[in-house]
Amino acid sequence: MTAMTSTARPFLNRRLAPFGTTIFAEMSALAVRTGSINLGQGFPDTDGPEEVREAAVRALRDGRGNQYPPGPGVPELRTAIAEHQRRRYGLSFDPDTEVLVTAGATEAIAAALLALLEPGDEVVALEPYYDSYAACIAMAGAARVPVTLRPDPGRARFRLDLDELRDAVTDRTRLLLINTPHNPTGTVLTRAELTAIAELAVERDLLVVTDEVYEHLVFDEAEHVPLATLPGMRERTVTIGSAGKTFSFTGWKVGWVTAAPGLVTAVRSAKQFLTYVSSGPFQYAVAEALALPDTYFDAFRADMLAKRDLLAAGLAEAGFSVFRPAGTYFVTTDIRPLGESDGFAFCRSLPERAGVVAIPNAVFYDHREAGAPFVRFAFCKRTGVLEEAVRRLKALAG
Repeated sequence: MTAMTSTARPFLNRRLAPFGTTIFAEMSALAVRTGSINLGQGFPDTDGPEEVREAAVRALRDGRGNQYPPGPGVPELRTAIAEHQRRRYGLSFDPDTEVLVTAGATEAIAAALLALLEPGDEVVALEPYYDSYAACIAMAGAARVPVTLRPDPGRARFRLDLDELRDAVTDRTRLLLINTPHNPTGTVLTRAELTAIAELAVERDLLVVTDEVYEHLVFDEAEHVPLATLPGMRERTVTIGSAGKTFSFTGWKVGWVTAAPGLVTAVRSAKQFLTYVSSGPFQYAVAEALALPDTYFDAFRADMLAKRDLLAAGLAEAGFSVFRPAGTYFVTTDIRPLGESDGFAFCRSLPERAGVVAIPNAVFYDHREAGAPFVRFAFCKRTGVLEEAVRRLKALAG
């Protein structure tokens, strides 16, 4: 009787029960099953620089990283990360005490939240947000408090209401979770907005975890401003970066944290019981990638800008209302001009209707109704693939 009673209970604990299989797995499987073009999950369909791939092969052949690498990451990569932060943003970090290599940005987020939060703490996050944020906050036993980025159709962007952000902070707030450039909306927070966030963090003595994995993908007049560069923020900010988005090797899962020594020590304490270490040979390759000249980053950004413009124009011609992103490699659209209002139903039917897969933005919201009419498309694909996707999507306007 005891055995029957125990197995009758759900196996997954209550904190994770609401999450289940990610929408990315569902929609990618749908793309395979229907033979559709997958503009849902954000991974490139070509590899990054040949010299970086060859650096990984060389590391494998030379026996570097084939066994457990050092817990904080190989010294070459930690030094390269510190140099990148100095060269790009004027931030000085000690490679030995203020840099930590992780299994991608997703582990960095998880380790930071598990390390820095106590059960019952509140985390203010910008909604919509990358789905792992909610799960990691739940695993830490904390409570998420969403502040919604509101659509501004007149400017074809989403905006942050700073008064709403300030009102969301209570005596229980421990941490702000900030993402800029922002996935999925493509918003790049301005220097003025980030200054206001910094002032709030200092005033209320809050920690900040800032996800900056799309730092090299900002377009037009947008500027990426690391929060740690602003007054009073270096000692309270955990900055997360990633090689996957910048060098188009997402499968390598190489991310990192830069922060003051006490914060890095805390994050490492959690990280060591997650993966312990990972991506040994790839770490050496990413160290070389970070040292690439500015011409690489400029060309990478220009290529993605051209693809953004191609897809955004095609979506508009197909009848979508398009929010042109200032950063990342995602375009958010409003499906209501097509006579639709349910993003889930639209995305699940789109493969049959047009042979294209997208992601319903509602999965990134606590307030599902706020995200219901919005759908995200990825443009980190080959130009020919995007052109074919646009051709197919135009059938919706017919």
